[in-house]
Amino acid sequence: MNTDLRLLVGASAIAMMSLAGAATAQDCERGTLDDRYCDEDGDLIADIPTDASQLMDPDTLIFAYTPVEDPAVYKEAWSDFLDFLSEKTGKEIVFFPVQSNAAQIEAMRSGRLHIAGFNTGSNPLAVNCAGFRPFTIMAGEDGSYGYEMEIITHPESGIEKVEDIKGGQLAFTSPTSNSGFKAPSAILKSDFDMVAERDFEPVYSGKHDNSILGVANKDYPAASIANSVKARMLARDVVSEDQLVTIYKSQTFPTTGYGVVYNLTPDLQQAIQDAFFEFEWEGTSLEEEFSKNGEAQFIPITYQQEWEVIRKIDAANDVSYACE
Repeated sequence: MNTDLRLLVGASAIAMMSLAGAATAQDCERGTLDDRYCDEDGDLIADIPTDASQLMDPDTLIFAYTPVEDPAVYKEAWSDFLDFLSEKTGKEIVFFPVQSNAAQIEAMRSGRLHIAGFNTGSNPLAVNCAGFRPFTIMAGEDGSYGYEMEIITHPESGIEKVEDIKGGQLAFTSPTSNSGFKAPSAILKSDFDMVAERDFEPVYSGKHDNSILGVANKDYPAASIANSVKARMLARDVVSEDQLVTIYKSQTFPTTGYGVVYNLTPDLQQAIQDAFFEFEWEGTSLEEEFSKNGEAQFIPITYQQEWEVIRKIDAANDVSYACE
């Protein structure tokens, strides 16, 4: 893949000019979406514009994967798929190594990002604030999908149950993360009457791999993480089982949601979807990395259905989807 910065800057400039006419409020049904988007069909995601002047059909498409770990790992993991995506769309594809969830959302909102995998917790904000239209997630051969939030500690922490965290420190990842912040905050409050600042000191690691490594290396006494990330790190021998102890495991949540920005042309959006669903995983760099979680295919989803539980967690945490 060509990652020349000039391609990214050039594509960004074209995209932002195309967005100029779409950034003003419209008179339409939109639910909780930002004023620049419409949702006339009530599916909770931004409609594709009917005004051709608001549509984008760039020669270069920018792709970004949620920053759960070192972006360098995933540039290689996605290489075979992005080659296939290029063939299916006839476009140059650039992998954009974002460093934070906020930066990823802002890149799509400003027209600098066209295709993305947003982490579970970031999907609602990306949908409402950046015009993200998720349509697929990774799943196993049998169609099963999802991950759990775990609260982990290390064997020498003295922490044997969740209540033992009181008076100590708990590492979160970032406020936009489902398993790294929002889900544990809601669960700790409702099930254990434990609130950050009052009952324990919250710290923020930035990413799941930072939290897991922090616990394994005894920098943090405990952390809330996505066990899908932990599984991949264990499979790569980045950490070992004897360094980590799980003291809480949640219900299953949807994994990273993949989709496109709302104002790509309908034909291009369809070509991108076709690429996801027609990609053959066997023997590819994508299979090599994500089979560590048992994932083997992309399956169709809807934000309205699969993210219902996440929206409920956000409501319990008084999370706002307003763009800032």
